[in-house]
Amino acid sequence: MPATIGTVFLLLCLLQIKHMFADYYLQTPKMLSGRGTYLHMGRAQHAAVHVVGSVIIFALFRAPVEFILIIAALEWIVHFHIDFAKASYSDKKQLQPNQAAFWRAAGLDQCMHNLTYIAMAWAWATFAA
Repeated sequence: MPATIGTVFLLLCLLQIKHMFADYYLQTPKMLSGRGTYLHMGRAQHAAVHVVGSVIIFALFRAPVEFILIIAALEWIVHFHIDFAKASYSDKKQLQPNQAAFWRAAGLDQCMHNLTYIAMAWAWATFAA
């Protein structure tokens, strides 16, 4: 699939929709509890859910298998660490939803994920399209 402005926007839209489902509909209690611990299996599984969604999207865009494997590994690492940073900060500060700092941390987390998708779309347009 050629990397036109339209296909890049479509790719970004699909990654955003995938992110919404993975973050807000597909998280299990195991994925949500104890996230301030670095080696947290639930967070690893949550990052894997994101990766599966991205793999499907990039396959639909006919990206080469090698590209998909690399982007999947990188997304898992980045997503895992963005979520860990937010969770450990939120735990350390004992943030609650009624505090502005909680929402700033949540907003920064989402912004970092969005920037990740922009980088992934750039990589697809540059190396895989």
